[in-house]
Amino acid sequence: MNFQPLGKRVLVQREEEANTTSSGIIIPDNAQEKPSKGKVIAVSAEVSELACGEVVVFGKFSGNEISLDGEKFLVLETDDIFGIIKF
Repeated sequence: MNFQPLGKRVLVQREEEANTTSSGIIIPDNAQEKPSKGKVIAVSAEVSELACGEVVVFGKFSGNEISLDGEKFLVLETDDIFGIIKF
């Protein structure tokens, strides 16, 4: 995959949430909330505050979903990103 975001955008891969409850009940995909954090995969040249590999938090309904090589990603504006999760 080779994708270079333009403008003040980044390519993010959502972190998958567990699809079972703590009691073992399986939650179907259409009933799960979409996670609002993910790993930065690519950064445009105009973005200096983020780097590939960082985990970021963003709004639930932010960005545009795209499919590359059979995987789903989000293209986010930097204004839609709330912050970086540090470990």
